Amino acid sequence: MVQQMKDQGFAYEDQGALVVDVKEESDTKEIPPCMLLKSDGASLYTTTDLATIVERVKLFDPDEILYVVDKRQELHFIQVFRCARKTGLVKPETELSFLGFGTMNGKDGKPFKTRDGGVMRLENLIADIDEEMFHKIVENRSVKDQDAKETAEIVGLSAIKYGDLSNQASKDYVFDVDRFTSFEGNTGPYILYTIVRIKSILARYQAEGGSLEGITIQTPNSESEKALMLALSKFNAVMENAFEELAPHKICAYIYELANDFNHFYHEVKILSEENEEKKKGYLALLMLTRDVLESCIHVLGFTSPERM
Repeated sequence: MVQQMKDQGFAYEDQGALVVDVKEESDTKEIPPCMLLKSDGASLYTTTDLATIVERVKLFDPDEILYVVDKRQELHFIQVFRCARKTGLVKPETELSFLGFGTMNGKDGKPFKTRDGGVMRLENLIADIDEEMFHKIVENRSVKDQDAKETAEIVGLSAIKYGDLSNQASKDYVFDVDRFTSFEGNTGPYILYTIVRIKSILARYQAEGGSLEGITIQTPNSESEKALMLALSKFNAVMENAFEELAPHKICAYIYELANDFNHFYHEVKILSEENEEKKKGYLALLMLTRDVLESCIHVLGFTSPERM
């Protein structure tokens, strides 16, 4: 690859290093040349990133290559992308995209650390969150002891992933363990608690001999039911927009709104004690759709829901 760039006249020596000019007339600030080899002949991250692009094009012929990297690496990827385009490593129509993310900070606003001030390893963060969730679940006593550990791991993962993804990627944010593991507010555990509540209602109806087969959503009977239906109708648009903008935080904002609308409906409407059987089935059909939408969203976000909490 490097030799090819030299042979084609793109790469030249500058103070002993091998570089490719990537500046453009429209630049409002200086963009330094993309360095391929140092003066001692050693390769750099730019070299390996360009070689990786060559390999990915060869193996996958992608429509787009997306890099999700620390936002402080933006200049590096401007150089890499321009070099790849200028030297013909990718087709003109292949998109090269950079999504920069911010840092996860502690309550002091500085990068998240362990209690003794060391760098926080992900495995240790997961273990700490799982332990916190285990204690909360055991205190609640809604799950048998033998199932509490497994449930804590499921809910703990939701706390971490939702806590991270609910923030706009490029922004720094404070990782507050107490807030992110709470069963109230805009958190992963709150979303899972809502899903489990729906599952519990549906399971209770079936345990009493009811069938969920063939039931359909009815015309809304209250403002809270109508609000829930309207929230559900936004699903496709939200997912398309989140995909187009590479913005998972928009999915988080949506399911938080949806969970709130469901819980408002739940507290206002007597679902299982409704005497009109058709109306009750309409409620249950609405619950099934709400469960399915919420579970589809958390699947995209990378976590699942337990059966009980």
